[in-house]
Amino acid sequence: MDSAQAQGREAGRPMLDWLLFAGLSVIWAGAYPLTRLAVGKGLDTGLPPQWVLPGRLCIGAVFLWTLLLASRKHLPPWSDRRRWLTIAGMGIVGSVIPFFFITTAQQTVSSSLAALYTAASPVFVAIGAHLLFAGERMTARTGIGVVLGFVGVGVLFGPDAAQGLASADVIAQVFLLIATLSYALSTLIARGAPPMEAIVFAASYATVSALTSIPLVFTIDAAAVDASWVNWLGVLGLGIGSSGIGQILYMTLIARAGATFVSLSGYAIPVISAAFGWVFFHETQSWNAVFAFILILGGVWLARTGGRGRSAAQR
Repeated sequence: MDSAQAQGREAGRPMLDWLLFAGLSVIWAGAYPLTRLAVGKGLDTGLPPQWVLPGRLCIGAVFLWTLLLASRKHLPPWSDRRRWLTIAGMGIVGSVIPFFFITTAQQTVSSSLAALYTAASPVFVAIGAHLLFAGERMTARTGIGVVLGFVGVGVLFGPDAAQGLASADVIAQVFLLIATLSYALSTLIARGAPPMEAIVFAASYATVSALTSIPLVFTIDAAAVDASWVNWLGVLGLGIGSSGIGQILYMTLIARAGATFVSLSGYAIPVISAAFGWVFFHETQSWNAVFAFILILGGVWLARTGGRGRSAAQR
């Protein structure tokens, strides 16, 4: 399918697909300002990332388990090693690692900048898909998109990197880059996964990620934590919204419209997150962030449309 055919297909989609897409994009974009609330950036109180992460993951797992039980579905048998290895990979690489690094980074950087970094994930997916999947070989156009995406990330780093690699902002942006790589790797894991029902897959890896993250709680002295109901409200919103309802919308939209359509959220999330940041926190971005945004999304578009296959959806 060429670019014109793809555009025509998107234009002819049912309104319900677009409503689900809009809801999913808003929820995923809203995870960044909610994380800012949870860690208390700009506030007098805040929760450590070691508590925010298990909190949101456990709430999300309980939410998904409720739906799993209501649907009378069951987890794969323990003897099915291939499925459980995939589930473990998704739980750790797709949730624990990126969520922890994003949450830690947002103690320093703005929510809109964090969202912009993770929008570059499809660029790394294109590289991984080229190496792992025979039907996803990069063409010259895909390669240009990858290079353009890397240039965009470099532009984001530029001014802060000039201050030295030890500066708080640069370390935070390195954390965001690690999260972006984790999201890309989780996409590749999902694409190579054996068939599983969506709710079973989601509830399974949500459980793994929640259990894996719980030990982090005990690395923090509870007496040293100064948090208010606002911070806990952010954690609740992350758990029910991004890790709960967002997963349901994601699974529904994947089933209705496919992964390529869902991947368009990578264009919408940074814009929506920037709007949230400006409205609620008066966040603004520098010229290099705006320029980087154009470069990264241009690179993502070329990477998505330039190969023989298509990039998979991002979370």
